[in-house]
Amino acid sequence: MSHGLSAYHQRVAKEKRALIVTAATELFLELGYDRTSLARIGERSGVSRATLFKQFPSKAALFDAIVTESWSTAEEDDPPPAGNIVDGLTTIGRRYAALLSRPQMTDLFRIVIAELPRFPELAHAQFSQGKMPYYESVRSYLLAEHEAGTVRIEDADLAATQFLGMISNYVFWPALLVPDWQVSAERADQVVDEAVRTVAARYAATDA
Repeated sequence: MSHGLSAYHQRVAKEKRALIVTAATELFLELGYDRTSLARIGERSGVSRATLFKQFPSKAALFDAIVTESWSTAEEDDPPPAGNIVDGLTTIGRRYAALLSRPQMTDLFRIVIAELPRFPELAHAQFSQGKMPYYESVRSYLLAEHEAGTVRIEDADLAATQFLGMISNYVFWPALLVPDWQVSAERADQVVDEAVRTVAARYAATDA
């Protein structure tokens, strides 16, 4: 019985957390980070002040949660095994395109860009807690492929940047500037496939 109650309370806490994060994101976009108070976030989300402060003791903690959840992927999204660079990069690339297509990802970057002059710590949080961990997972995969002998990569940092950049430059960045920019699932797959071909050809291990 206690287990059932525990599961129920966990579900309720998760639902309230989602309401708070959604309300905070909306208000940060509408009013700016500085003008948005925790009290206002509590009112918008419909949760009590006690619940809000229990989940997030500060706006900084709340923004960190927005970053973490924007960059989060499903548990099954483990790095693909090394051995086939085309299959592995295709899996990673399509996951990345799907991640960038989330509305909350665009919202996150808009908040950071708008508040950068006054709150550079927001950009630091976005970079260190969101972008870099994801980038590092791609870099580690490429190093694993290098160790397996499927590719020859002298600079894994550069290779990871090249691959992710080819995808984000079409799928994501125009959406920040062009309100009606839309990329279909088929087009996103094509962008990923071309990025995979480019990287695979550039770093192919060719033995005499």
